Formats: sequence, structure tokens, C-alpha cells
Amino acid sequence: MRHLILAVLLSSALVACTASGTPPAPSPASAPSGVTPNTFTLPSGGGCAGEVARFQAVMDNDLATGHTTKGVHERVSAEIATARATCAGGNEGAAIAQVNATKSRFGYR
Repeated sequence: MRHLILAVLLSSALVACTASGTPPAPSPASAPSGVTPNTFTLPSGGGCAGEVARFQAVMDNDLATGHTTKGVHERVSAEIATARATCAGGNEGAAIAQVNATKSRFGYR
């Protein structure tokens, strides 16, 4: 008898756990906090302009998802702006080197 009562209680507990259903899926444009949304895409483009745009997009995403602080984002974005100006001035090699140095300094690959 004791086994029957235990089985009924366990069955009831399992039904209660699954009766609430599954939570609704997040909308495609939003993602849980700390997760990159599935709508995120890296900018295309070659050369230094593409490198600068992609790194800025990564930094903006890291700020939006809470993977970096506003202060770090501002410092990195200022360095990216310098690389963008170097690139616009026609010095592709130096601009890419600046982006790579910033990535290294802040722990990006």
C-alpha cells in the first residue's frame, strides 16, 4: 500500500511539473540578456574599412549584451575612430595595425 501511495504522489508531482507548459520562445529580434541576437551580422567589406567596421560592430554588440562596460566601449571606440581616420587617409597597413593593437590590448582576437 505504501508503494502505491508513493507512486501516486510521484505521478502527481511529475504532472504538476509538466502541466505548466513550456515558456514562450523569445521573439526572433530579441535575445536573452547577455546573448547576441540572431539578427546580428558583421559588416562586410574588405581592407581597413571592413576591419574597422567589423570591430566596431563587435564592440557595440558587446556593450548591448553586457559583455563590456560603457567605459571600455568608449575607450575602444576612440581607438577605432583613430584607425578609421588612418584608413580614410589612405594608410591601410597602419589602420589595420591599429585595429589589431587595440584588439590585443583589450583581449580580442
